Amino acid sequence: MSETKKDTHDKSSETLDQKCPSYKGSDVLRKIAGHPCYDSKAQHKFGRIHLPVAPACNVQCRFCVREFDCVNESRPGVTSEVLSPEEAVSKLREVTKEHPYIKVVGIAGPGDPLSNENTFKTLELVKKEFPDLLLCLSTNGLALADRIDDLVDLGISTLTVTVNAIDPELIEKIYSHIVYDGKIYKGAKAAQLLHEKQMEGIKAAVDNDIVVKINTVLIPEINGDHVVDIARKMRDMDVHIMNIIPMMAQGEFASLKEPTDEERQQAQKACEEFVSQMKHCRQCRADAYGLIGNDLSQMSQERRNLIKLRKD
Repeated sequence: MSETKKDTHDKSSETLDQKCPSYKGSDVLRKIAGHPCYDSKAQHKFGRIHLPVAPACNVQCRFCVREFDCVNESRPGVTSEVLSPEEAVSKLREVTKEHPYIKVVGIAGPGDPLSNENTFKTLELVKKEFPDLLLCLSTNGLALADRIDDLVDLGISTLTVTVNAIDPELIEKIYSHIVYDGKIYKGAKAAQLLHEKQMEGIKAAVDNDIVVKINTVLIPEINGDHVVDIARKMRDMDVHIMNIIPMMAQGEFASLKEPTDEERQQAQKACEEFVSQMKHCRQCRADAYGLIGNDLSQMSQERRNLIKLRKD
């Protein structure tokens, strides 16, 4: 599937005060300025590292295929290896020494971070040794409300929640099942519960001054006409930015049509009336590091050394 090569006009460059008045005057503004995903101007200056410590997941998206030993694909849900908290901090130590422009530490899988206790152990170690780095996390939101106090205590400043629909009938089409409080839910009950927990979690995050980004996977045959409804709802919840991601046809959705670049751009244009749009996403791996669009995790050591020399 083709990826948009050149950033178009990006309303995410508008100030946070303009789009989300509830954040006005907050120290969060300073933090966002250094986050390459939340501020398009930062993508060429600051880098991020994803620590792959979270293999377990509490939902099954019909398009998701997680790979824990993959070196050949660049997409969410894949990593070359799953690390322990101690291994993750060791990697962070090594990477930041070679690439000091990395300012954000994120945990984005390959499963759901909130379903893995090693997520919290890792963030505790990172916070202790690297107090100046920004901490970020991505989640499907099912367990967000239940773990919000832990995230606040850890100092999470930015959070990404994947919201693919706000209509339970559409949610049911996108997810085959969820696991909550040790019980497996399917069908309409799963869809309703996921929706309620996502909305509850997003509200709790915003109420705690965590800046929220929404990821929405664009599935033309299912939510193509629904993304605007999501954007409108996210505006009402004071979400900062929305990232519309093109579905990759795999898993149960292998036979579905992937969105074209034009369809994605049309969706972004329709949604940016309500919430700022991230248009520079590169659908990062769970072990990505470096600048957005320049993932060093998949490069040879020789290539990484060359890039380092150029920066020096």
